[in-house]
Amino acid sequence: MFVKSIMLPKAKTYVAKNSDTLEDVLHKLNQYQIDGMPVVNGTQYAGIVTLNKIYKAYFESGSDRQDFLKSTVAGDVADHKDDFIDEEEVFEKILLSVKDRPLLAVVDEAGELKGIITRYDALEQFQSAFGMNRKGVRISFSSSEAEGRIARLAEIAKQFHENIISLATFDESDKFVRRIVMKVEKQQNIDKFIKKLESSGFRILDIKED
Repeated sequence: MFVKSIMLPKAKTYVAKNSDTLEDVLHKLNQYQIDGMPVVNGTQYAGIVTLNKIYKAYFESGSDRQDFLKSTVAGDVADHKDDFIDEEEVFEKILLSVKDRPLLAVVDEAGELKGIITRYDALEQFQSAFGMNRKGVRISFSSSEAEGRIARLAEIAKQFHENIISLATFDESDKFVRRIVMKVEKQQNIDKFIKKLESSGFRILDIKED
């Protein structure tokens, strides 16, 4: 999955101008009930301004609150000016970037803002990847790193007509094994399916219906 398929385009993004006063920015953030927004200088990306950044800058300034908000502009406190992502990048690259901020800017090669990805968007996609929004049976198991193990898993699932909701693998190279978490729709033959996995060399670690 690519960033462009899940990002919020600029046309639907709340944006602050570089010259907007923090008073105006706070009004927008409160009006739209958001924690932050990208800042632009014309069409060029100029950083991100957040509630936390505004409050921090105010307390560090030692100024009167109203004077500070009226005299300071978004460009003065915007950060992450060099931290953004291209719309052609894969989705996985955003996970670490949004863990400590409300949004990540999507910027093209010319430096123009194309849109944003919010922390909510990232978490929603993460939940979808693990099938957290669908009921089923989550099976955790381990397998050797031998070639063709995932293909063998797919063969067994096809044999038992299992509908795979999600599939994720985790590297445990120090043990020469790979941990796999698979979620399937609950069917009457689920016990036989699990036994087939075990007899085929997959070591079952945990089974949970959710």
